[in-house]
Amino acid sequence: MAIEAELKARVTDPEAVLRALAAMAPGTSAIYWDQYFDSADGSFTASGRELRIRTVDSAEAVRHILTFKAPAVDAESGSKPEYETVVADPEATAAILLALGYRALVSFSKHCANHRIRRAGRDMLATVVTVPEIDGTFLEVETLTDGAGDVPAALAAVRAVMAEVGIAPEDFTTELYSDAVLHPRPSSAG
Repeated sequence: MAIEAELKARVTDPEAVLRALAAMAPGTSAIYWDQYFDSADGSFTASGRELRIRTVDSAEAVRHILTFKAPAVDAESGSKPEYETVVADPEATAAILLALGYRALVSFSKHCANHRIRRAGRDMLATVVTVPEIDGTFLEVETLTDGAGDVPAALAAVRAVMAEVGIAPEDFTTELYSDAVLHPRPSSAG
């Protein structure tokens, strides 16, 4: 079972992080259009599971991906087993999910700068993210593992990359973008 070992942080200096990542690997821009689904009673999401249709729009291609994430295997990072497949028709896929009794939960876009890097013998994806509905900039660094036993080592490698680009431990967050869009924090401006 593949588990996505991932850490996410709020970025205080996006330009410095982007420069550090660019020194590691060239970046590519993409917009992710995400639509999340939940059971009618909300228990699917409440149990820590995620069901998503994502459209990735980049200069290279437009891809549509159906993703299921099981509950987290690591509470500190929120790392989850993940299953993905490419779908040809996202509208038909959404119609199927709705017909199966799921409901549309939330939709939003993520504006991403992706950097594919290799550290500690692992292929990683480092992504600088902004979501129009959420204040701030985020950094996600992820790598796939071979199972739960590999998660601690994978997360140590991810933490090292985060430190290398200037992310402090107090900047880490496990807040989901879907939750932040559904339940926005009051603005600190004013």
